[in-house]
Amino acid sequence: MGHSQSKSPDMGRSQSKPEPPVFEKPWRRIEWGKISEDLEFVRNYKPEFEGQKLRILLHGPEAAGKSSFINSVQSVLKGRIYSQALADNCSCSSFTKEYTTYKIVREDRSFCPFVFCDIMGLSERGGVLEEDIKLALKGHVKEGYKFNPASQLPESHESYQKNPTPNDTVHVLVCIIPADNLDLMSDEVVGKIRRIREDARDHYISQIAILTKIDQVCPELKEDLKKVYILPHLKRKIEKFSATVGIPMSNIFPVKNYHEEIDLDDDINALILSAMKHIINSGDDCINFHHNRFESS
Repeated sequence: MGHSQSKSPDMGRSQSKPEPPVFEKPWRRIEWGKISEDLEFVRNYKPEFEGQKLRILLHGPEAAGKSSFINSVQSVLKGRIYSQALADNCSCSSFTKEYTTYKIVREDRSFCPFVFCDIMGLSERGGVLEEDIKLALKGHVKEGYKFNPASQLPESHESYQKNPTPNDTVHVLVCIIPADNLDLMSDEVVGKIRRIREDARDHYISQIAILTKIDQVCPELKEDLKKVYILPHLKRKIEKFSATVGIPMSNIFPVKNYHEEIDLDDDINALILSAMKHIINSGDDCINFHHNRFESS
């Protein structure tokens, strides 16, 4: 008694190597400064089937940046800062209240054959019901329907579309997640995102996730957006979100929406176009899958 045991000099010390400030190589490749190819792809995309529209439904927590993403895509395609979808910088609640479809205009004023559908945000209380999102996926929600957080859209309502066409149904479900609030998402909201995702999967609807506000969690990106794929901190956030909701890493894209800028920026455009290229390819695969399934039935 009274004799103290000597401690190993390594006892209590972490055996893991310290995380490097940046990765030696980017974990995803982006052709910075060479966006013309992706820009032409998005501008000139045309579905294989005549009259077909690719419908992209955006959903996610309140104030995630859904409307800002629509405006950012429109800005890139028009070649100037553009605000079509109403966005709010003051409220932490959902600014979008109605089911709203946005057509995307090219520089020549023609419309792209894809549309964005913006909806009310998800929240613990007062947000859009997951049942209404599931109805929207199947094309049962008409344009302009004002979401009721207290009750699901009934079949008897004038805004319920009983016989949706292939252009009414959703081809890509895009989950918009703000990087700065990722760790604050409640289990209830995460559960809703997972169940909506599972419903989309059951209907063979493609799924993509967009991580917005990345410069709010990584100040380095305010100075140089090209660091986006070499910052371990940001990759950890993407990995955590992937593990939480089940969306593969290959289907998650970090972007910076246009917010305070008055001119376009090639690096912002590169990330937005990278995401849009994959959204369009995924949606086109969905269109072809459902067409071939219908033809063979």
